[in-house]
Amino acid sequence: MKIWAIANQKGGVGKTTTTISLAGHLAQQGLRVLLIDIDPHGSMTSYFGMEPDAPGASVYSLFKTAAEGAVLNPLRVIHPTAFEQISLMPAATALATLDRQLGKQDGMGLVLKRALALLHDQFDVVLIDCPPILGVTMVNALAVAQFLFIPVQTEFLALKGLERMLNTLAMVQRSRKQRLDYLIVPTMVDMRTRASRDTLQTLRDRYSSALWAEFIPVDTLFREASRLGQPLPFLQPQSRGSQAYAVLLAHAPLGVAQPPSPSTIPAISQEVLP
Repeated sequence: MKIWAIANQKGGVGKTTTTISLAGHLAQQGLRVLLIDIDPHGSMTSYFGMEPDAPGASVYSLFKTAAEGAVLNPLRVIHPTAFEQISLMPAATALATLDRQLGKQDGMGLVLKRALALLHDQFDVVLIDCPPILGVTMVNALAVAQFLFIPVQTEFLALKGLERMLNTLAMVQRSRKQRLDYLIVPTMVDMRTRASRDTLQTLRDRYSSALWAEFIPVDTLFREASRLGQPLPFLQPQSRGSQAYAVLLAHAPLGVAQPPSPSTIPAISQEVLP
């Protein structure tokens, strides 16, 4: 089972779009995909017709149960979607209170890692859609991820988010004592505008070794796919946005990886939390 995180410490850069588009392509290849929404805004949860404010099992249930010293079967918080190969562990608005209520308790940085260790034969790829802020949920995602996608909108403020994200990644890597490979993905690129061209060139100048050579273009069909609650590869597989994500997926590590044993998971320091 491969576990990928999609993160950046700035909102609106295409994290959810990237997560869902990659999931669509993976599902079309016949792979079993689990999506995990750990953003309290719940954009991906809403995308698939669920409400983060609704009562019921969610990813928050895993953290709450762990804080009580118990173990919750992660299958109980996984919901089917309208797409046979795609399942969802939805967000809950209560995730916004997680750092204040539970974040300082021991073991909160490894909740997802322990849960996913119990699911290694249930899914082929897990995609984690992260919030744009550093907290216990992002620490969980970076602790368990085997690969990290960092979407970066090609505008100036997104570069600041990328800098913060790379600093966070460096801190977490020191705690996990293991390198986490990552790929910076330029998104919402409109080569007709100077802002996009200049930002793309800045990315190439500063981060060439970790930057995807291509980019995700602006495509209004992403909005249409969101309105209909469908991954763009299902709705319009030949669209330029869908085709761009197909090329991105070809650069992702899809080899088979052995799942971690719950008893051998290293501790992740809470010192990376604010």
